[in-house]
Amino acid sequence: MELKKNVVAAIASAVGYYLRAEEEAFLALQQKRLAEGPRQPYSPFAMAGRAAAMDARWMWQMRLVR
Repeated sequence: MELKKNVVAAIASAVGYYLRAEEEAFLALQQKRLAEGPRQPYSPFAMAGRAAAMDARWMWQMRLVR
């Protein structure tokens, strides 16, 4: 099969354009996330649930639940 230089060039430029666009989209998303500011490191509801689970486990370990 014969390779045509203009077809190879078109394919290469299309792939290059796609990769460049993908990289720009990733950088834009990353900048958007940085601009949003820091998030809360935890949810108070999640912390309360974990604390309740640890308390229940401690009660069973100390054999206080009878």
